[in-house]
Amino acid sequence: MKKYLFFLLLFISVLGFAQKLKPDFKSIEKNLTNKQSPYNYDKLIFKYKAYPKSLDSLEAQYLYYGRNFQENKVSTLDDDFKKLAEAFKEKNADECVKLGTALYQKDPTNLDVLLILLRAYDSKQDASNFAHHVSQFRLLTDAIKKSGDGKSDKTPYQVNSVGDEYILLNILHIGDDFTRVSKPQKDGMMDVWEKDGNKVYIKVLYLDF
Repeated sequence: MKKYLFFLLLFISVLGFAQKLKPDFKSIEKNLTNKQSPYNYDKLIFKYKAYPKSLDSLEAQYLYYGRNFQENKVSTLDDDFKKLAEAFKEKNADECVKLGTALYQKDPTNLDVLLILLRAYDSKQDASNFAHHVSQFRLLTDAIKKSGDGKSDKTPYQVNSVGDEYILLNILHIGDDFTRVSKPQKDGMMDVWEKDGNKVYIKVLYLDF
C-alpha cells in the first residue's frame, strides 16, 4: 500500500457533506444506558467493531458523542497514550499496533488512537486492518461533519476534544494561515477560525461533568 493512499482515504469523504444532524446530548446519554434502546452503547459498539459500514448516521452520532458519557476514556495525558505517541514519533509501527490496539479495546471511538493505528497499518501495508479502521474513522468524522455547517455560532461543527478539532481542521484544509478566536461557553469552547473574511465555527464540548 502506498503512503499517499492513507491521505487519499482520509480526505475522500470531505466531498460528502450530507444532511445535517444536530446532536441531542440528553437523548444520547439516556439511550446509551438503556438496554432496551436500539441506541444502547453495547449494541452500537458491537456493530461498530464488527461491521462499521452497517451503522447509519444517527447511530454514528450516538457513538461519537456518547463517548463523553463513558468512564473508560483514554486521554492524551495518560501514560499509556504517551507511550503510544512516542512509538509513533519513533516510527515503530509494530509497537504502535501493540499499544494502539490495547487502547482501542479500552476506548474504541478515540480518534487519536484510530489515527495512529491507521498510520501504523499503512506503514505495515496491512490493507485489511487499515480498511476496517478507516471505515470506523470515516463513520465518526462524518458524525462531526453532520453536527452543523460551521457557518455560525448557532450551527457549529461540534467535537469532543481539541485533538478531534485538529483532525477536523485537517479534513477541512484549515491551516496556519487561519486565525483563531476562542469564546468560552458553559458547555464548551467556541473556536472561530477565519481567513479573508471567511469564518468556520467549531465548538469543543465539555460534557463530561
